[in-house]
Amino acid sequence: MATIAEFSLFPVGKGESVGEYVARALAVVQRSGLAHQLGPMGTCIEGEWGEVMAVIQGCQEALAVDCDRVYCAIKIDYRKGKSGMIQSKVKSVEERMEAEGRGLSVGER
Repeated sequence: MATIAEFSLFPVGKGESVGEYVARALAVVQRSGLAHQLGPMGTCIEGEWGEVMAVIQGCQEALAVDCDRVYCAIKIDYRKGKSGMIQSKVKSVEERMEAEGRGLSVGER
């Protein structure tokens, strides 16, 4: 089953800047070998359901080492027989915008 998940995960009570912890979680995602894309408010990851859930769990565990509370929000899209959704979903919208003469500017991507 093809699954794409967008998740954000960060510690609670570690101050305003949590980039150190986000980088720690992203390292787990990168080691997984699954397709992923870092965004300003979350990370998208694509793979089989179990793989994706295992990576998110690994991210949580990596933060739990020295964080007493970890917040995680997840959005999931499951689609039979599809892959490459991280790129294809964005490309589909961009093509529609171009067809309507409303191409996206670099700052909007």
